[in-house]
Amino acid sequence: MSSDAITTREKDFAKWYQDVIRKGDVAEPAEVVRGCMVIKPHGYAIWEKVQAGLDQRFKATGHKNAYFPLLIPLSFLAKEAAHVEGFAMECAVVTHSGLRAVVVDGKARLEVKNPLEEPYVIRPTSETIIGHYFGKWIQSHRDLPMLINQWANVMRWEMRTRMFLRTSEFLWQEGHTAHATHEEALEEVHRMLGVYADFAENVMAMPVIRGEKTQNEKFAGALSSFSIEAMMQDGKALQAGTSHDLGQNFGKAFDVKFQNKTGEIEYVWQTSWGVSTRLIGARAPAHARPDSRRHHPHLQERRRAREGGRRGRRAQTRVRGRGPLGRARRS
Repeated sequence: MSSDAITTREKDFAKWYQDVIRKGDVAEPAEVVRGCMVIKPHGYAIWEKVQAGLDQRFKATGHKNAYFPLLIPLSFLAKEAAHVEGFAMECAVVTHSGLRAVVVDGKARLEVKNPLEEPYVIRPTSETIIGHYFGKWIQSHRDLPMLINQWANVMRWEMRTRMFLRTSEFLWQEGHTAHATHEEALEEVHRMLGVYADFAENVMAMPVIRGEKTQNEKFAGALSSFSIEAMMQDGKALQAGTSHDLGQNFGKAFDVKFQNKTGEIEYVWQTSWGVSTRLIGARAPAHARPDSRRHHPHLQERRRAREGGRRGRRAQTRVRGRGPLGRARRS
């Protein structure tokens, strides 16, 4: 078989998936940075469409975008015991600032220079640092609900990786909200799970199953976690999005209190929810034909080029359908 050919799904489903990503010119392994990938222009264009569609839905439900630091003080993670235990093995830690050049045996090399007073964790998720700022921003029931979304990258050290489905660094959005009651928080959890399911099914044409995660599988530090699971063509389920009921755990850890309508002081009830570039990876196992790298038309870019440059036209790229994401056209 030619090295340029796509492996059949029947022969090796995992290899077929990697071939589709590679031949689709969507991404490639970073190689020089273990566990990471390079998202190529075609792949990033798909992510931009995912961002646009979801961002529109987030804003329609009252959420506002913000951005928080990439580096999180180590002490912040220690404030929520279950949270730090769940992420401890995945954390990448910054311990020094600055470099200095030294010469050893006539050869120059670089060494780290200044130890930090407190190490920083490269963001694996942002519940802790956002909890810290919620504690500064929230004082009264009039400040609630607080509905925040962040588009960012995160780092979770992975030993065994697969492009888009599991990499050490990936792009995502993470929603973080604070509420006056547990009932309002639970409504938010299920509302946003519904937003994810709607996007997966009506934009990506990817059927999903909604459900609650087991206590062993729930998000570290949450009371309960819910997910949408997409069925792949090998019969396995892929977690495509999650929504978490954080209860008052992070509110108590970061002293996020508010004065309720009767003048009493209470801790807030919080949620978090997110989807990532895994959605791009899910498209191939959900839609592609056995010998093809074509994806669903809602997010598909179709390239046209006329050889010979008739009338001097260059290669053009257009998005199928109408509107920001287009209406599906069967092919």
